[in-house]
Amino acid sequence: MTGAHDLPQLIVEPIVRRALEEDLGLAGDVTTNAVVPAHAKAHSAIRARKSGTIAGLQPALMAFRLIDPSLKIETAKPDGAWVSGGDTIATLEGSARSLLTAERVALNFLGHLSGIATATTRLVETVRAAGTNVKARVTCTRKTTPGLRALEKQAVLLGGGINHRFSLADAILIKDNHIAAAGSVAGAFKAAQAHASHMMQIEIEVDTIEQLLQALAAGAKIVLLDNMSTDELAEAVRLTAGRAVLEASGGVTLQTAPAIARAGVDYISSGALTHSAPSLDVALDFETALRV
Repeated sequence: MTGAHDLPQLIVEPIVRRALEEDLGLAGDVTTNAVVPAHAKAHSAIRARKSGTIAGLQPALMAFRLIDPSLKIETAKPDGAWVSGGDTIATLEGSARSLLTAERVALNFLGHLSGIATATTRLVETVRAAGTNVKARVTCTRKTTPGLRALEKQAVLLGGGINHRFSLADAILIKDNHIAAAGSVAGAFKAAQAHASHMMQIEIEVDTIEQLLQALAAGAKIVLLDNMSTDELAEAVRLTAGRAVLEASGGVTLQTAPAIARAGVDYISSGALTHSAPSLDVALDFETALRV
């Protein structure tokens, strides 16, 4: 069964296959093969042990199906659903060996990606609660686990956030080292303009009000305000006066996000959503004794 939020199988399956190959090694699941009879059957359930937003069902359930296409799998909670501790997410029935062999890879995907979705949900809700005039939207960055970017950015979407660039080719983002190499804010921006097609967005990062004014004078329409205080952010919003989209980044936590949002920026980006979100505790429980 295909979920409403699934990525193309062409993208996900190679990721899951690599994870299974890594876990199976050269000899497969030697513990399960030694302990569990080949013909043993079991009924099991994947459950949340903590509250959170579910993400990663697609790769998790794909791991079971790649190990054993004959497993019967039913989804109880879809990706994007909020669950409480004890809630059943999916049920699986079939070969006990197959269930045990795929278990860890499946739960690794589900726990990790649900952790990202949960962290995103909490940040989004915190920003929304900051005030009735808040317009800021929460976005992630490219600070993702190598090889898992598509899945991690999908988890951000499932948590209620939006995505920044997927790759270096998606848009031009001029950062501090680009400016240093180019010699000035204006020089870096003009060089980017000269190379950008009509379809290419240009964003420039600044870390002072002076640099912001230089970027605006050069014609910047998207500006990333890096590690500015909330007072500086509010001043940047006032000085920009709607001439450019403003994104705040750096030092974003559940504690700081409300003040950042109230400063009036358009976007709040957080690398921590993907690089530091704790995994959601999920488990696979055998509900019946092995049927031999």
